[in-house]
Amino acid sequence: MLPIDIHTHTVASGHGTTDTIADLAKSAYKKGMTLLGVSDHGPATPGACRESYFRSLKSAPHSRAGISVLYGAEANILNEDGALDLPDSILENLDFCIASIHPQSFRSPVYHRCSFWDRKQVTEDLDAARFYNTQAYVRAMENPYVNIIGHPDDQHYPLDCRQLVDAAAKNHIILEVNEVSLSPNGYRGDTLDTMRTILKLCAAQNLPILLSSDSHGAAGVGEAPLAEALVSELGYPRDLIVNYMPVEKVCNLLLDFL
Repeated sequence: MLPIDIHTHTVASGHGTTDTIADLAKSAYKKGMTLLGVSDHGPATPGACRESYFRSLKSAPHSRAGISVLYGAEANILNEDGALDLPDSILENLDFCIASIHPQSFRSPVYHRCSFWDRKQVTEDLDAARFYNTQAYVRAMENPYVNIIGHPDDQHYPLDCRQLVDAAAKNHIILEVNEVSLSPNGYRGDTLDTMRTILKLCAAQNLPILLSSDSHGAAGVGEAPLAEALVSELGYPRDLIVNYMPVEKVCNLLLDFL
């Protein structure tokens, strides 16, 4: 179990759960966790909350049900320019921001909104796909309020792993090892080789990484056995894994990256 898990979702994300922030906090406390992060989907996700929800989080208490809580967002990367679905005026008041590509909201010269449902995300021109996908991530990382890139291993969106990691190092971005991505028969495809490549490149540059449950609901908070097994297999330095750092160091790390 992860002592720290900051990629989690509530009912405000619009799918997967009816649990609230309080429900997630109670679950995290019962599991003995030290820090919970709530990162609901941005408004470009169908059914997700509007901007007003994220605007209100600056007034939310940072201690709930006996556990420390950070409030962030999983913003959608919308296109190859790295545009996000939440404005800087909101992001600057959140504790952190994860930026991710999702098929329901990402558009580029290669992909369109409905392509996921037509199973046509992977164009025949893989060089063009890698170029535009990598460009989208790199430009999103240049946003000063982005801290983390979520699940960059999605096989529907091939990329240049070395360029991704180099940009993460340059822009002080944490790359994520996502439990949902690693699940057998997951909808992001067989992500293991891509994630191994990313982790090896991160280790070579001594970059911090984040393990995430990506839990939609209270039950899965802190649960990322596949992600933990992968970093153990590769011998990733424990002191570079955000989830095992002291809470104060994690908070400072996120602030330093802003």
